[in-house]
Amino acid sequence: MSASYAGVVLTAPVSLGYTRISTHAAPWFVGAALEAMLKASGLLKSAVDGLAVASFTLAPDSVVTLTQYYGLEARFLESLPFGGASGIVALRRAARAVQCGDAEVIACIGADTNRTEGFRDLVANFSGFSVDASWPYGAAGPNLPFSLITARYMAETGATREDFGRICVAQRANAHGFSQALLGGKSLSMEQYLGARHVAGPLHLFDCVMPCAGAEGFLVMSEDRARSLGIPYVHILAAEERHNAFASDDVQLRAGWNVFAPQLWEQAGCGPQDMHLLQTYDDYPVISLLQMEGLGFCAPGGAPGFVRRTALTNDGGGLPHNTSGGQLSVGQAGAAGGFLGLVEALRQVTGRALGQQVAGARRAVVGGYGMINYDRGLCAAAAVLEGA
Repeated sequence: MSASYAGVVLTAPVSLGYTRISTHAAPWFVGAALEAMLKASGLLKSAVDGLAVASFTLAPDSVVTLTQYYGLEARFLESLPFGGASGIVALRRAARAVQCGDAEVIACIGADTNRTEGFRDLVANFSGFSVDASWPYGAAGPNLPFSLITARYMAETGATREDFGRICVAQRANAHGFSQALLGGKSLSMEQYLGARHVAGPLHLFDCVMPCAGAEGFLVMSEDRARSLGIPYVHILAAEERHNAFASDDVQLRAGWNVFAPQLWEQAGCGPQDMHLLQTYDDYPVISLLQMEGLGFCAPGGAPGFVRRTALTNDGGGLPHNTSGGQLSVGQAGAAGGFLGLVEALRQVTGRALGQQVAGARRAVVGGYGMINYDRGLCAAAAVLEGA
């Protein structure tokens, strides 16, 4: 079990810039997030001495060239190539750096642009595996591997398309009022979900995230510093990560959450039953179901039954899930998607939601999942948070 994160907090959550296509480059989105966090915290730029960035489209720039662009003198830098697990990995790395005195205020940001044809080029060169084993056969992009995972999950558990639809429909309802949700103004019924056009295998249109541009971020600092600034902040009760778990499984139906969940809850001093909301990484609904199982909300294979009996909307009296609408309603802004649920949780547990506030929300668990190597996601992470 990892050491306590006591004395370090998360604050100044921001979501901004969401648009389907953008002419701005990734550094613009990172810089806009940093500016917004400084305004939210009341800090001067000179107070930020650490920067942790996740971005698929930052090249040819890097986190170190950003320091010159923004006029930062940094003691701590971190580049986070962990996709949908990047937000929680950033949290862990930054919190330890503050605890050790390697930095005092660290800006953690996920941001990406999305230009015309940009997503096609990204998936064509996503990894050596994609270049050598997928692209030559016309299988580029995540729809193929996730269709295989979804089909296998349905065969193993008896999950139906309606079970996946319960997630998508509830998240679209949760997106209402969240200004950054690109699909938040468009309602989604179960009939619309089931009738959507076919994409690949059991996947249909509303099972797939929409690529877009945008940014998410938060600051990490000592609790004393946040208290002196008079800003709301969040405690880290526990956080873990695991990469390439269960590597011998032929099709991925579990990940690192299944390994570390017991120690995560032990460190947090609470359990799934004590959570007021759940934020999962939702590039496809099946991955949300895997997180529900892996994090202990139900037994392995039990997520279909769990979503049938549990209200997932912000006002449903069950377990509010992906309370801003998740990527399935907000859009997937590249690596920013790995920060979306975490940033939303920070707002919710401090009572400052941009959309629908979950009444009485104080504790949240956030899941992360990333780097689909065109047969499985390699990265899994989770954090348990409590509003101060």
